[in-house]
Amino acid sequence: MFIELSEYIKRPQLYELSTNKFWDDEHISKGMLEAHLTADSDGATRNHKFVHSSVNWMSKKFPSREFPKLLDLGCGPGIYAELFSERGYEVTGIDASKRSVNYAISHAKDKDLKISYSYGNYLEMDYCQQFDMITLIWCDYGALCYDDRALLLKKIYKALKPNGIFIFDVFTNKKFDTLTENKDYEYCLQGGFWSEKQYLCLNTSYLYENQTALRQTVVITTEKVECYNIWEHYFTQPEIAKELGAANLKVEAFHSDIAGKEYMDESETLCLIARKIMEDQKHEKNKTR
Repeated sequence: MFIELSEYIKRPQLYELSTNKFWDDEHISKGMLEAHLTADSDGATRNHKFVHSSVNWMSKKFPSREFPKLLDLGCGPGIYAELFSERGYEVTGIDASKRSVNYAISHAKDKDLKISYSYGNYLEMDYCQQFDMITLIWCDYGALCYDDRALLLKKIYKALKPNGIFIFDVFTNKKFDTLTENKDYEYCLQGGFWSEKQYLCLNTSYLYENQTALRQTVVITTEKVECYNIWEHYFTQPEIAKELGAANLKVEAFHSDIAGKEYMDESETLCLIARKIMEDQKHEKNKTR
């Protein structure tokens, strides 16, 4: 085990993978679901007061009568999806946590909401011009490496109807500037968030030159060692606009958060509204230059 642990003393390569699933781990997903459902927490889901403000803003800006079909990527247990459904949208949700999706299906049934939920990786979705609006909320986009972000945008473009809208949020370089590298540990005699068994948890925060940060958690039990690498990239406006533009998604507006707050340079989060540009529109625009 000491030889195995010595591997985790080294600084990981950029976007090095975890040794085990995080979102879909049988034990960890219990704690994640609890965090989603804690109304006053900004953990797995933002606090529910903000969630309501966010959905109110989006539904006023892009009402369901004009944008009826909505895809919620990383929907979790359906907190946003249910609010969208109650405002008249025909909602589809995708999430990588089986526990969260099962909860969402059951809860929607109890409330008699007709929401279509799917368990899986949204990087593998294959919709074609089915949605008027797509959402990706709580800075999930920045957790992906560059190649996966490009793949996701390609799939979002394909899934949107002509002139469809993509709304999402990211952390900014201003947030990155507040971060520091650090190490700590936690010993849980009775088990805890990371394992139901007794464990020692080694936590390390790393910063990389390209405005990317890593929160690494090494979980040590008497039986095994697991390493969870949670990555986050932090964006500038030009960088994120360039990534969207490469996928034929045109930025229409920036906001400081996904509840419509006016954008300020010091904001630590950035909400983007992007519209699908059809190939014929792109060619027409080039002709007028």
